[in-house]
Amino acid sequence: MRSSFESVLKDKNRLHLERVRRDEPVVAKRRVAFVLLDHFSMMAFTGAVDALVTANLMSALPLYEVLVVGVEDVVVSDLGIVISADCRLAELQERQQQLIVVCGGLRVPLQPHPLLRAKLRSADHAGTMLGGLWNGAYFLAEAGLLDGYDCAFHPDGRSMMTELFPRVRLSRHSFVLDRERIACAGASSSLDMMLAVVKRDCGDSLVQAVEEVLSCDKLQEVMDVSVVAVDRDPTLPQPLKLALELMHNNIDEPLKMDEIAACAEISVRQLERQFCRHVNATPSRYYLELRLTRARQLLQQTNKSLADIAVACGFVSISHFRRCFREFFDIAPGCFRAGVRKG
Repeated sequence: MRSSFESVLKDKNRLHLERVRRDEPVVAKRRVAFVLLDHFSMMAFTGAVDALVTANLMSALPLYEVLVVGVEDVVVSDLGIVISADCRLAELQERQQQLIVVCGGLRVPLQPHPLLRAKLRSADHAGTMLGGLWNGAYFLAEAGLLDGYDCAFHPDGRSMMTELFPRVRLSRHSFVLDRERIACAGASSSLDMMLAVVKRDCGDSLVQAVEEVLSCDKLQEVMDVSVVAVDRDPTLPQPLKLALELMHNNIDEPLKMDEIAACAEISVRQLERQFCRHVNATPSRYYLELRLTRARQLLQQTNKSLADIAVACGFVSISHFRRCFREFFDIAPGCFRAGVRKG
C-alpha cells in the first residue's frame, strides 16, 4: 500500500494530495449570493468570499458557486473601489440560491428596502439560508426573518436593533450560526463565520486545510512550515512543543528520536504517546512528513536542483528523496515542479 500523509501536515499539503481530495465525500455544489449595498465593507465581503473560493481549491470538485448581486450593475465599496455585479437584485433568482448574504458596512443606510425585503422573504419560503455581514442583518430583521434567532451585529447598531426588533436575540459573539441564519459583527469576523459554514457543509478536514492557507498569520510567530492546528493549540505539552521546534530547526540534518527525547527531557515512549495524541502520527513519521512538506515548498518556490533540495531536506540520496516524494504526493518531484510552473 502506498504511503500518504497521516499527521496534521496532511491539511497543510491537501491542495497537492489528489488521493485525499478524491476520497472526500461528494457534496452538491451550493449557490451563494452576496448582495452588495453601496458602501458595503470590502474587507467583510472579501473575507467571506475567500473562505469559499479557497474551499473550492481544496476540493477535487467545486463546492460553492459565488454570485455577486447589486442593486445596479456596479456597486461602490466603503473603500471607493467599484465592483461589477454578476446580476441586478431585481434579476436575482433567489429561490435557486442555497445561501444569500447581505453585505453591510459602516456607511450603509439602514432603512427599509422593499425589493430586498421581498427577495429575502421569497428566499426564506424556499428554505434558503440567510445571512448578514457587519450590519447587513438589519435587512433580515426588517423583513421579519430574524425573530427568535441569535444575531451578531456591529456594536454601533446594537441599541438601534434592540429598539426596532425586540424579538431578535442579539449575541455578544463576533459571529453566529443559528439554524438557517448566519451573521457577523464586523469585517474581521466574516472569514471565521464563513469557515464555520464550510465546516457545517463539508466537515472538519476541509476547513482545517482552508485554515492552513488563510489563518497562518494569526500566529504570533509565523514559521516556515506553520501548522495552524498545532501552532495555535494552547494545550500542547511543553515537551512536545520543544520536540516540534527541534524538528523544524533541524530539517537538513535530522536528529535521532532519542536525541529529541533527551532534549525534551522525556522518554522516547512518552514522546511517541504525545505525538500520536496531538499530531496524529509517530515522531519519526511526522519528521518525514515535515521534511517532505519543506521539499514541496522548495520545489514550488525556488530553482534549486533536486539534489540540493534533497540535501536541504535531510535525505541521504536523491533516489531516496524521489522515492519518498512520489509515495506521498503520487508524482515525481520533477514532474510536480513542471506542473506547478505550467499551471
